Amino acid sequence: ISGVDGSVSAPAVTGTDSNTGITFPAADTIKFSTGGVERMSITNSGVSGVGGKILQVKSVTKSDTFSLSGTTSFTDVTGLSIAITPTSSSNKILVCYDLSWSTNDGHVSCRMMRDSTAIKVGDAAGSARPRVTGQMHRNNNDEYDVFNTAGTFLDSPNTTSSVTYKWQVGTPYSSSYNIQVNRQGQEDNGDVAYNGRPASSITVMEVAA
Repeated sequence: ISGVDGSVSAPAVTGTDSNTGITFPAADTIKFSTGGVERMSITNSGVSGVGGKILQVKSVTKSDTFSLSGTTSFTDVTGLSIAITPTSSSNKILVCYDLSWSTNDGHVSCRMMRDSTAIKVGDAAGSARPRVTGQMHRNNNDEYDVFNTAGTFLDSPNTTSSVTYKWQVGTPYSSSYNIQVNRQGQEDNGDVAYNGRPASSITVMEVAA
């Protein structure tokens, strides 16, 4: 079959049902329709219209350490971000994340970001409370523990442009506090068996709408 493009309501390739079949509406594009309604599209960018299907997966793991001190601003964790470009603006991004972190002093917070927008955070409640994905406070001897903040979030970026998911950490209450990623808040005696080193990661998956 050549030279017949068809349309969603009148496909080029059909059986006995004239509004159910295959259409070739543009270069490098195939569309499938039933009842005159588009159900799936295949282009050079991938497949869209297959609800719930995982179209692509991207992941990053950070195994080295990161430290933050001397500021109350939320700061990107170096090496802990991943970019993904959705193939359709109606598709979702499933974000799976974990952060291994600690402190030797104070209240510390973390948040998951899509570009400059915080996601998986609580509602605003006053002007002082930060909206965060996770928070902890050091109690006696907690500086020798490594805490883990982990979870999932189904995000709706509503774009076909590249978006970047990343971890940020911060000490909004006081710049005298500090944060350690992938290590204890305090490592006495250096290279010894009780100073373990974990890792942190972000995995993003495009889910067809």
